[in-house]
Amino acid sequence: VQLQASGGGSVQAGGSLRLSCAASGRTFSRRVMAWFRQPPGKEREFVAGLRWSGGSTYYTDSVKGRFTISGDNAKNTVYLQMNSLKPEDTAVYYCAADDSMIIFTSTEKYDYWGQGTQVTVSS
Repeated sequence: VQLQASGGGSVQAGGSLRLSCAASGRTFSRRVMAWFRQPPGKEREFVAGLRWSGGSTYYTDSVKGRFTISGDNAKNTVYLQMNSLKPEDTAVYYCAADDSMIIFTSTEKYDYWGQGTQVTVSS
């Protein structure tokens, strides 16, 4: 599976961005797709995940109500709509895929990663 992330940029606090992650390759290897982020000087952390079968989603507490993960099966693309952005959302955002049926929050559980896309939120 190859993952191509895009859509990062710089916005002011309160603004919005939409990230996209296009997947190619073996579809069974991306039963779950997720977004992680790595703030400057910190470890990579889980943001949101989507299980294609059934459409289940899961979010880390800090983004609930502000971020929405969704997918377009026809385009093999998963999105992360980010609203009401805060300076603490500043990070490099990564998409990941796994062939499990469970939305894991640990980076170790994901076998496939896209390149990062920078999101910078200024106050």
